[in-house]
Amino acid sequence: MESFLVYVIGAFVAGFSMCMLNIVVNPMLNTLGGGGNRGNQLVQLGGSCNSIGGTIAPILLGYLIGGNIKTATVGDAAPAMIIAMAIFVVAFVVIMLTNIPEPHMETAEEREARINNKVKDAHSPLSFRHFVLGAIAIFFYVGVEVGIPNMSNLYMSENPMVGPAVAGTFIAAYWFLMMCGRLIGGAIGGKVSSRTMLSTATLIAIAFILCLILIPETITVNMLGATIPLKMMFMFLTGLCTSVMWGATFNLATEGLGKYTPMASGIFMVMVCGGGILPFIQGLVADKIGVIGSYWIVIIGFAFILFYAIVGSKNVNKDIPVE
Repeated sequence: MESFLVYVIGAFVAGFSMCMLNIVVNPMLNTLGGGGNRGNQLVQLGGSCNSIGGTIAPILLGYLIGGNIKTATVGDAAPAMIIAMAIFVVAFVVIMLTNIPEPHMETAEEREARINNKVKDAHSPLSFRHFVLGAIAIFFYVGVEVGIPNMSNLYMSENPMVGPAVAGTFIAAYWFLMMCGRLIGGAIGGKVSSRTMLSTATLIAIAFILCLILIPETITVNMLGATIPLKMMFMFLTGLCTSVMWGATFNLATEGLGKYTPMASGIFMVMVCGGGILPFIQGLVADKIGVIGSYWIVIIGFAFILFYAIVGSKNVNKDIPVE
């Protein structure tokens, strides 16, 4: 407990930094692609870089901690934290030295006119139905993206036949498949619409999670020197589906927003709180009906994302001026 406060502060700083980066990175990538399919393509390719780190970290931490999570200490993870700090330093230098184009920003003339005339824009991103529903979809998306591997990690780490080292490798496989999915999404994103990509990926994800829930735990496979319940295979396969959901949802929700896109990106990052709220709810459900039963919360999240892809993503507010 003496390290808990330091951990919470560190988690806050890391989460805050991630949100700030995503607020600016996503609209910049979308702007570089000119929106539409090409904008989605660049967001997918950018997300694949994120997945590389997500693939390496669980493997590294799993083997640093070793086979018994009860004897693990904070010091066991220190080398990984030092590597992370070095990466942040390199990223800082690269960003400082790179000339990155900006999405729509208020010019000095626009700001002066707004102040002098006391003009208040009658609209905001929240005036667009497809954006509001998209923000809710992002809430569910981040929640299920985090909840799927987190609960699986708990399930496998507490299994004496598996342990944290093997569990970490399997969780890394989830993030690795997310990276593969984003690379595939980036390759086909210029030809396949965001709506088609999102709806197809969500349908497959629902099928995978149903397999995770319904396949009996007694059916096992031998992998990495451990006996793994077959249902856990569908956990990391779901990474192929969740990989493209962020980019496709962001692209659909910000399509046609024009000058409201930067503000919309900020609102999107507020909805990342789903990554803390939904897994918390899933954990409460797991306490009542078990880890596997808690994945019905994931099904609910995917169901809303599917509704958004098919129905809610249509822009019905094209009469609002966005220039």
